[in-house]
Amino acid sequence: MLVVQKFGGSSVANAERVMNVARIVTDTYKAGNDVVVVVSAQGDTTDDLIDKAKEINPRGSKREMDMLMAAGEQISISLLAMAIDSLGFPAISLLGWQAGFETNSKYSAARIKRVNPERIRAELDKKRIVVVAGFQGLNKYDDVTTLGRGGSDTSAVAIAAAMRADLCQIYTDVEGVYTADPRKISGACKLDEITYNEMLELATSGAQVLNNRSVEMAKKYNVELEVLSSLKRVAGTKVKEVTKMEKMLIKGVAKDDGVARVAIIGVPDNPGMAFKVFSRVAKAHICVDNILQSVGRDGTKDIAFTVPAGDADEAMAALKDYCDMVGAKELVCEKNVAKISIVGAGMETHENVAAGMFEALADANINIQMISSSEIRVSVLVEKQDADRAVAAVHRHFFGE
Repeated sequence: MLVVQKFGGSSVANAERVMNVARIVTDTYKAGNDVVVVVSAQGDTTDDLIDKAKEINPRGSKREMDMLMAAGEQISISLLAMAIDSLGFPAISLLGWQAGFETNSKYSAARIKRVNPERIRAELDKKRIVVVAGFQGLNKYDDVTTLGRGGSDTSAVAIAAAMRADLCQIYTDVEGVYTADPRKISGACKLDEITYNEMLELATSGAQVLNNRSVEMAKKYNVELEVLSSLKRVAGTKVKEVTKMEKMLIKGVAKDDGVARVAIIGVPDNPGMAFKVFSRVAKAHICVDNILQSVGRDGTKDIAFTVPAGDADEAMAALKDYCDMVGAKELVCEKNVAKISIVGAGMETHENVAAGMFEALADANINIQMISSSEIRVSVLVEKQDADRAVAAVHRHFFGE
């Protein structure tokens, strides 16, 4: 059996935790499995490296930032390989490019083009535990690239997909996927299982347990995931195509306070205007969500949407000239907002779910600015200061105290 295990930064934050991870890995190996381990940078290493770069050059190129960021994982993999060796087991550490990760050339947010696992297979054939640096690869120019925040999850799933692993385990500092963040909502319940689609919606909506790109890849290549704790030896949450929990309408409530609302007021109500707006945003490589267009009146309409907060200024710059050209009345950006979402495959056949969410927010005296939905998700935009209260109120409505 081939098992891929991924450990996040908090799981290897210090020497004690590195040794704890080594014991988890070697226990899996002793059970007769081939083991590939993907590791993130220790603790706050990535943030510390970013701060160091800002001290030297606040406008450093993304290429050089990737060279710097990749150093964090190199430290982690070598320390973990040494820890495994100290327990009497054979291990070897590999950087992303040594493990066969080929990416495109979008520095700081690269996409994986291919994983050639030949080196990993060769090391497994030697009965070694292979420790791989997550979050990184190599582009066609032989430059180191990084995959963006949460990229180690994607690295682990990519290896599992390329090698047709039997299981991909994502170890975190929580015991699995919960109905809300258990560190903030005391009544949050751990789920035994969740579908790819539900997990993807939760990840996209702000739940920080799994990176959304990793879930997309797991669904595409049918990689069975398990989310579990590196600190407690307890069962986690399985992420798979089909689950047995059909009666559970809502699987979770998520918050994303890293969003901004962009609104174009008074756009001429002509065919193709929405296309022209969003094509400009797309050319800037900015993802949009929660799109709302008003009914046209007096020859104009309003278009509003959300973008990641870090992309807000770039989105405004991409639209300014266009708005001036077509004579839009106003272009505004509101950053003091948060997105609250409920997710569950059962909601598509129950008409009262959205009403229940809105009722909970009304009872908490929280105003809704925007609403968007899919078959398994309803999202609302609220003021950032109300976000935690909103999550608590909605979670209480659907799950009780």
